[in-house]
Amino acid sequence: MQSKEYKTLITIDPGKRGGRPCIRNMRITVYDILNWFASGMTREDILEDFPELSNDDLTAALLFAADREAKATVIAQ
Repeated sequence: MQSKEYKTLITIDPGKRGGRPCIRNMRITVYDILNWFASGMTREDILEDFPELSNDDLTAALLFAADREAKATVIAQ
């Protein structure tokens, strides 16, 4: 997956999950996926538990988060 292709898989709908970025209009958010990874789940674990997701969906969530982090503003004290 190209780094900018993730934008076709991430959707934001104000009426769904409080406007948080979701995967392909599902109710699964980028945050959910990041939290699963952070809790120690592997790609295989996530895909087994959520068969509606694809490997590209997981990559899209990571790319979205990385892109958002790259654009974050740092405020010096």
